[in-house]
Amino acid sequence: METGGSLVQAIRKPTLTPKAIIHQKFGSKASYTVEEVEEPTQNGCPGLAILQKGPCLYRCSLELPDFTVVSGSFKKKKDAEQSAAQIALEKLGINLSSDNPTAEEAWRELIARVKYIFSNEFLSALHPLSSHFKAALRRVGDLNASVPASVIAICDGKLNNLCKIINPTVESHPLLVLSYIMRAAAGLPELVVSAEGQLSIWRKDPYPPNVIESSISQQSDVAESITTTAIYIPCSPEKAVEPVILNISSTGYYLDVIGQILGLSDANMVLISRTIGKASSETRLYFAAPKSYPLDMSSDLLNAKVVPFGGPLNAKASSLCGQDIYGDSILASIGYTWKGQDIFHEDVTLQSYYRMLISKIPSGVYKLSREAILAAELPLTFTTKTNWKGSFPREILSSFCRQYRLLEPVFCVSSIPLKASSELSRSNNKPEVSESAEQEREYANENESVDVDPKLAVLGSSFTCEVKIYAKGQDLILECAPDVLYKKQNDAVQSASLKVLSWLNAYLKDTYMSLEKEKQLANVFDIKFYRQIFFKEVVKCLSVCNCQHNETLGGKEPELNGVVENDASYINIEGTDSGLCPSNGSLLCVCYSVSLVTKGELQKELLESIEEFEFEMGTGAVIPCLEAVVSQMSVGQSACFYTELPPEDLVLAAAKDLANALAFLTSPCCLEYSIILLQVTEPPEDRMEQALFNPPLSKQRVEYAVQHIKEFCATSLVDFGCGSGSLLESLLEYPTSLETIAGVDISQKSLSRAAKVLHSKLVMKSDFDAPCRSIKSAILFDGSITDFDSRLCEFDLATCLEILY
Repeated sequence: METGGSLVQAIRKPTLTPKAIIHQKFGSKASYTVEEVEEPTQNGCPGLAILQKGPCLYRCSLELPDFTVVSGSFKKKKDAEQSAAQIALEKLGINLSSDNPTAEEAWRELIARVKYIFSNEFLSALHPLSSHFKAALRRVGDLNASVPASVIAICDGKLNNLCKIINPTVESHPLLVLSYIMRAAAGLPELVVSAEGQLSIWRKDPYPPNVIESSISQQSDVAESITTTAIYIPCSPEKAVEPVILNISSTGYYLDVIGQILGLSDANMVLISRTIGKASSETRLYFAAPKSYPLDMSSDLLNAKVVPFGGPLNAKASSLCGQDIYGDSILASIGYTWKGQDIFHEDVTLQSYYRMLISKIPSGVYKLSREAILAAELPLTFTTKTNWKGSFPREILSSFCRQYRLLEPVFCVSSIPLKASSELSRSNNKPEVSESAEQEREYANENESVDVDPKLAVLGSSFTCEVKIYAKGQDLILECAPDVLYKKQNDAVQSASLKVLSWLNAYLKDTYMSLEKEKQLANVFDIKFYRQIFFKEVVKCLSVCNCQHNETLGGKEPELNGVVENDASYINIEGTDSGLCPSNGSLLCVCYSVSLVTKGELQKELLESIEEFEFEMGTGAVIPCLEAVVSQMSVGQSACFYTELPPEDLVLAAAKDLANALAFLTSPCCLEYSIILLQVTEPPEDRMEQALFNPPLSKQRVEYAVQHIKEFCATSLVDFGCGSGSLLESLLEYPTSLETIAGVDISQKSLSRAAKVLHSKLVMKSDFDAPCRSIKSAILFDGSITDFDSRLCEFDLATCLEILY
């Protein structure tokens, strides 16, 4: 474990993309047309004509009022569009600069932005903030046209970006934006007014009537009132979280309603959090600023201070959004969006609140992806893509990073040539692996954010993956570099992601573990993490999750009171033994239900049920007690068992009827699991072989054959039943006297794959100091070992491995 880190090569993105600049200048007058193009491909291999389809490429035509440009060919449509925009900018003489403005320049732009926001033109713009301005015009009395500064802070992305340039600490302390907005408004006395001690701004001169009429006409007719459900989250840990109803009249302002529930007279002192969940979401936390909210109005732009609240921290609310929330708060999904002028709203229920809470932990994200909160667990290993169910590890890791405002994880894949991987596998006592280059190229085309050497991807037969996670400030938080080899690039990426997720689950379960245990845990999962930055960016946001979810979400087995292991009479298994029993590696399909039952089974409340739930046996994909019971069953049998209650938040996140579930939880109760084992699918033969033999028998046979071939000093060889060319491919990796190799097989599909692999290696051999330089050609024949072929008579040596006759 390391104690500090930083991003060595920080890549700074341009302020605006070429397409964004074109949109700024031309708007709807810029027309993009993307077409699919085909490019010719070479024949797969000498000796065998194979029709090959080239990669799917796209070309973009950008039509502007004065000219049209056409891009080159790209694998992604968006790249073709950006290329066309870049060509147009060059033709216009516009240089795309990646340099960010200085703090002083950003401050001037910020003042100009505030000035534009309060202009007549902006009121009619299609922008979420302009909708707030129109709603503010409906406020009565002294509040008429008064816009809360917190609304400006959260609705205008450009303004936020300028504040981050002025002071990078805004990323960690978003409420600093309020200080900059109020200071900018103070610099525009001829346009706007702000009252001392109030977090609101309004125009000095009213909008002209024609501007108001024009902007209001853009809004559609709305109902007399809007009713939506929100969640009231009290600051006191002793008080319960409860739903509240927001009733907003057609002439009212929804923030005034929220302010009144928080005990304020109006919305001007309501503070608003970041979005919770997806960036496009309108789910936010609303809380009250202190009665006299002090603003840092110092002249030093770069060293503006975070304003101390002096009030109690709301730990429950803070854990949801990753920023400090003070006092009581309201969780609501309501606001104005880019999609229209009318207000958007949707109910936030208690169940959705508890689901947000458990999603702060990777295992919780996986449970939700499977809709099996009380049965599923994040698996311990990634075996195959087909056997994995639910969100993939890489997706969950990316989701975790987005939740905690971290940069997207960086994956660096290393490809190791076959011979090197064989030697490494033997030295590490690990299974040897290989995979076709075509599959790796296909995966690389779909996953361009994965960094892999294209030359090695062609020649490579095994892969490792390193994962790095950075904070928004580009400080390195953690890195994971497993030394395990995988035959597929995707498996390496997913397995490395899963290691990081497993470590996060274990560490967030006990953030106050001893340094010795901390080091042991890091070594188990091949993790190096930078403690101070990790605590600042992640652990700080989990004060509630740590105490409420650590046992179940961390993977700890629930207490069973001897139900499973010590007293089998508590397990009721019914049905005839069919003899089809699960084993490690089997893919199982079960029907299950989970219910709350009171002691003595007097009452029962269904929490969760799935008619067909699939998981792989032996990977930790379900809670341990469920897997222990299923291991004693055969197909067609049913079972029933009981467990102690998991943390309350999991029960409430799964409950179909929250009121009934809460009533049950007030009395002694437990969980009842009912299961039917529907199907058992045994693992493929190659996976079973790898589990029993190291290296696999097929690999041992090839190596045995290669060693004997070297002893014969032959110059030509034909392999009957060559299949996908495993033996021929291996001969290219070892120094031999062979100059010509050939393969014969009755399967066109196998020959096609063999052709691609052999052709890639023969073409690329000149770029590498490979031992196969003596082999001049490889030829493949469509035929059978039982049919005479005169073309094969002159070969010095013939081999035949793993052939059924």
